[in-house]
Amino acid sequence: MEEQKKTNEKTNWNIRPYLAVGLTSFLVIAASIAFFFLVYRYHGVTQLMDKMSVILQPITIGLVLAYLVTPIVNFEERYLLPFVQGKVKNQRKGKRLVRGLSVAGALLFVAVIIGVLLQMVIPELYRSINGMIDTLPKQVNSFMDWLNAYVSSDSNISGYLETALTKGTEVFENWAKTEFLPQTKNILAGLTSGVIIAVKLFFNVVVGIIISIYVLMSKEEFIGQSKKVVYAVFSGKRANTIIRTVHKSNEIFGGFISGKILDSLIIGVLCFICLYLMKMPYTVLVSVIVGVTNVIPFFGPYLGAVPSAILIMLASPVKGLYFIIFILVLQQVDGNIIGPKILGDSTGLSSFWVVFAILTFGGVLGIPGMIIGVPVFAVFFYIVKRILWYILKKKQLPRDTRSYINASKLDLETNTLVCEPKKESEIGLKKEKKEKEKKE
Repeated sequence: MEEQKKTNEKTNWNIRPYLAVGLTSFLVIAASIAFFFLVYRYHGVTQLMDKMSVILQPITIGLVLAYLVTPIVNFEERYLLPFVQGKVKNQRKGKRLVRGLSVAGALLFVAVIIGVLLQMVIPELYRSINGMIDTLPKQVNSFMDWLNAYVSSDSNISGYLETALTKGTEVFENWAKTEFLPQTKNILAGLTSGVIIAVKLFFNVVVGIIISIYVLMSKEEFIGQSKKVVYAVFSGKRANTIIRTVHKSNEIFGGFISGKILDSLIIGVLCFICLYLMKMPYTVLVSVIVGVTNVIPFFGPYLGAVPSAILIMLASPVKGLYFIIFILVLQQVDGNIIGPKILGDSTGLSSFWVVFAILTFGGVLGIPGMIIGVPVFAVFFYIVKRILWYILKKKQLPRDTRSYINASKLDLETNTLVCEPKKESEIGLKKEKKEKEKKE
């Protein structure tokens, strides 16, 4: 009997805990090696990432375009589907037909918008450059005449200017001989590579449009496949959390991007109307610049206002000053009235975190980072907030921030926050204020 018990204990020996420990140890060692390789071979990893980003550029363009066009496709489907379903017997074919018409209509709408903007900007830019070429010599000559008249009245200033011009001419000649002329080959090579990059970008955009059509035509299938993978890999509770987080992220991204585009369109139209009434030069070009740069939160309006103000000042310094005042007023209206009405609290971020996100992502990714930095950081902020709420709920602590402002410690026996006692000086000041108010 004893021998039989020993054999049963051997056969019932559970190997799962040992497998879990071994697997955990392996993952920790593998993660440590991967982290060391990432730090030690940082430049190689960045080069690989840059190469992969170039290879995947058509797919990235297609996915971004599909995401931006999806609201337009849904809007068109909402109105086309009831109309087509009443005339087509096969409901499946009817839905496919409506989807195809909606995708084609959405892409055509985007193409028309881009074409109209280019039609507005390019001729205006051409006229602006021609105008600058015609007027700039006259402005330079008038400035030189004024300078000569001013200098002729003071011999000391004329001597200083003559010396400065002589030295400046020598520096320019040396720079042209030693640096500019030897670099002409590199400049020509850069122009050639720029043309090649432009051709590749055009090809990637065409491929991206084709990819976006495939994605839009089968978007429900892609969503279903993604959810299937999530529910297969994770437990039900964690899968629900992931799906909920993705839905919230889509809500943040969609609300912010669509709202910001609408806000920028309104600002561009308002800028055009006001500049036209004020008879400003380069009205169309400046309005497009202000509207496009307004997509960048916080810093965008000022980035667009600087080159626009320079353009207007070259034509008329007084009108340039009026334009700066107008832009300041317009941005106050946008920041306090138009923007909050359209965007609302779509990101849930304070002004500090908005500036932090723009500076951080802008420093890493440039202009695209400044555009997507706020919604990306808002998603990260939402995830961190949900995790903190879950931990605080387990510890049975309050979730609102105000409860922690005056908290000095946590009472371990009652598990409640203890607030700091108010200082006697503060209490005395408050009493004095109340007494003064009563006397008044």
